[in-house]
Amino acid sequence: MNTQSPGKKDKYRNVLLENGYSPEQIDRRVNEVFHEMFFGPDRIYQEDGRDMGYMVDTGNDDARTEGMSYGMMMAVQMDNKDIFDRLWRWSLTYMHHDSGKYKDYFAWSCALDGTRNAQGPAPDGEEYFAMALFFASHRWGDGEPPFDYSNQARKILRACVHKGSDRDTSGQGGDPMWDPETYLIKFVPEAPFTDPSYHIPHFYELFSLWADEEDRAFWAKAAEASRAYLHKAVNPDTGLAPNLSNFNGSPLPIDESKGIWGVLGSCYFSDAYRVAINLALDWDWFGKDPWQPEILNTLLSFVFTDKRASEYVLFPDGRIFDKEPIMHPVGMKASWACASLAVDGEYSAQAVRRFWDMPLRRDKRRYYDNCLYFFTLLALSGRYRIW
Repeated sequence: MNTQSPGKKDKYRNVLLENGYSPEQIDRRVNEVFHEMFFGPDRIYQEDGRDMGYMVDTGNDDARTEGMSYGMMMAVQMDNKDIFDRLWRWSLTYMHHDSGKYKDYFAWSCALDGTRNAQGPAPDGEEYFAMALFFASHRWGDGEPPFDYSNQARKILRACVHKGSDRDTSGQGGDPMWDPETYLIKFVPEAPFTDPSYHIPHFYELFSLWADEEDRAFWAKAAEASRAYLHKAVNPDTGLAPNLSNFNGSPLPIDESKGIWGVLGSCYFSDAYRVAINLALDWDWFGKDPWQPEILNTLLSFVFTDKRASEYVLFPDGRIFDKEPIMHPVGMKASWACASLAVDGEYSAQAVRRFWDMPLRRDKRRYYDNCLYFFTLLALSGRYRIW
């Protein structure tokens, strides 16, 4: 368990080294994968003019706040300020709302020329933007706006908590991204439900140190609330979580009228793969919830003893969902390997070996898979760090 003071961690577990890979092999793999994702022939990062850049969701031919904020987190972890600033400038230029009910939120999807495909935000983007900005501030220092990173992070978090409340000075209405009664993040600001993979308590622990002083108690409660919520959302027998759930943790019921998310929202699919990564990192960074390694052990035991998990989309309880094909197999298996950051044992070693031997995805759907792959690589090499 991590017993260091909050916001400070001097030593990170290197699971790859523990499993027999040399420091030279690990360094080479990290640098090669970063180069492939940002500069190689199958890259998902593109530069836009002299001072901007964007991350391409290659499966949907758009740029999303998910990917933009992921790219910024990758850049700060890899100490690449140029890429970080390019992504941040593009996000502010095309995605940021300067007025209206979404003021200081970001439009979740834009065409690659910057035209907005949607106006509404997706809260996972905002929480990653804020965390990456705080890390940039601590690693590189604050500059002139818009590169006064810590001020920009606090502005985002202020909107996330206070939008539409008596403490919202904008006077333009809107909804907060966290439910003020439960302290749980929403799927979208207007939604009365949530996405388990949006719950990142290790970020909230740090927000409770670095956000506006008046909001620090809120973030501490949000960290506690998300940890407690995940106990309810993750199936105790399989370790699988649904894509979407009610605030009480129960999966949303199937509603075919709402398209793919209405059908697959109750399944272990796509977004839900990130839950294992979040649980493992929360344990590695803060070690506050002993349930986390226990449930990750359950997950690894299930996925390595029941081959259906690698072949079909499942409900969290392990039932097959109509043999729907796995859309993101690389990202899914990478997330299982990331669980090894919190656990040891036979299945952990298998997951790590399979991850090491698994190449990046190359086809049109490579964006999401390779993002989860690289975050896992950073985590298992001890390079996904608090800055």
